[in-house]
Amino acid sequence: MDDSTLDCQLNQSEVDFETESNEVPETFCGVDDQFIPKVGMTFNTLEDATKFYKDYSKVADQAQMLKQHRELSMSVRYTIENNEEANIRPSKTFQSFVVAAGGHRELNFIEKDVRNYITREVRNVLEQEDAKEFGKYLLRMKEKNQNFFFELELKDDQSIKLAFWADARSRAACEYFGDVISFDTTYNTNRYNLVYGSFIGVNHHDQSTLLGRALMKNEDIESFKWLFQCWLCCMGGNAPKGILTDQYALMQRTIEACMPTTIHR
Repeated sequence: MDDSTLDCQLNQSEVDFETESNEVPETFCGVDDQFIPKVGMTFNTLEDATKFYKDYSKVADQAQMLKQHRELSMSVRYTIENNEEANIRPSKTFQSFVVAAGGHRELNFIEKDVRNYITREVRNVLEQEDAKEFGKYLLRMKEKNQNFFFELELKDDQSIKLAFWADARSRAACEYFGDVISFDTTYNTNRYNLVYGSFIGVNHHDQSTLLGRALMKNEDIESFKWLFQCWLCCMGGNAPKGILTDQYALMQRTIEACMPTTIHR
């Protein structure tokens, strides 16, 4: 991949994004009619009346916290962004709002709104910026040493979709210790939910030797095919005699397509 290709490419923890209508009904949205007080209501006992109004109080509070009634002010958003940049957990950020307001009922938003804002707004921007910086880093490494190899593919929003890189030392080591390798994807980065993968060989001292690294947004066949083809291109097209991986069934199909002569375990 040359610099021009990269320049062209450089020019989403599970979150439940709610899809309810923004139209606000006349009374309390989502409150069962049987819980709403009506003119002329009668009760058999004082206990029945007390219980009814306690139940009504609960559902009324819940109704006030439906999406239509919730919003994050500019000052709240500013605090969330600052705390996220300082790596403060969303739960602690929300708890600070609760304490400052004097209780949950004094807030017009819930913790889920804080988490969704971080995912939709804050992290998306940070992810795009970090993807650009990562691309610049790869270019700088290539400028320092022409034997540095990398491939980078971005999503439509300019965040990282797939990345592979190997330095000159890893490429040289593969010539001697690339007969049998392992590929592992057990690591997952927290901030952007990217899967980290590594190609590993074993040298003549029985020590692990890094033969390439990767980042992937999704662990699917197409992503693995892209990655293994990059690795083969990086290593001069020389497929290993054997490879050890996790996710056997998924990897088996990928290896059969990209390295048909390689024994897979």
